[in-house]
Amino acid sequence: MSAVAPANPLRGVAADAAYIASFVSQIEGPVVLVGHSYGGAVVTVAGAATENVTALVYVAAFIPDVGESLGEINARFADMPLGAALRPGAYPLSTPGETSVELSIAPELFPSVFAADVPAEVLGQAAYCQRPAAVSAFEEKAQAAAWKSIPSWTVVATSDLCIDPAAERSMAERAGSQTIEVDASHAIALSRPRAVADLIRSALAGA
Repeated sequence: MSAVAPANPLRGVAADAAYIASFVSQIEGPVVLVGHSYGGAVVTVAGAATENVTALVYVAAFIPDVGESLGEINARFADMPLGAALRPGAYPLSTPGETSVELSIAPELFPSVFAADVPAEVLGQAAYCQRPAAVSAFEEKAQAAAWKSIPSWTVVATSDLCIDPAAERSMAERAGSQTIEVDASHAIALSRPRAVADLIRSALAGA
């Protein structure tokens, strides 16, 4: 058993999912897909496009249904501090001269909004090493939902300031996910790594 962490392009659910599905399809044997935050939407779509994914793990993540965007999910729940902390930037498109908008968290707000329970020595320079996400990624509707046919496990971060914990809980219930709740920030993998690792082990055993 081994773990790999392919980079999520953060440019759109369909394109990012296609990349991850291609990566996973080149792995021999069964795969447990783990997605954090926006990555939950990516593994939801990617898992439906592969034959060797046996389980899905959602870590403080979005779990969209078919035809649903992440923006639509957010609109049904409480406004979170993340919204006011986002800062826009521009990135070039394939057509010369055209650009689109991407978002990142203001560095000075990153610790309190994203990782309030992570010690500074652990968080390091993360605020200045962010990879911005395209705004369009949160407007794009999911074209598949692997959780409809693949078992899933979810950890809800109950002190999350980026995704409403009520939204995480609601999506997990809808997906029929085996769910645990942990008092942690959105950066739960850094602040409560053992809880996340144990959930992944549960998925491995269950799958």
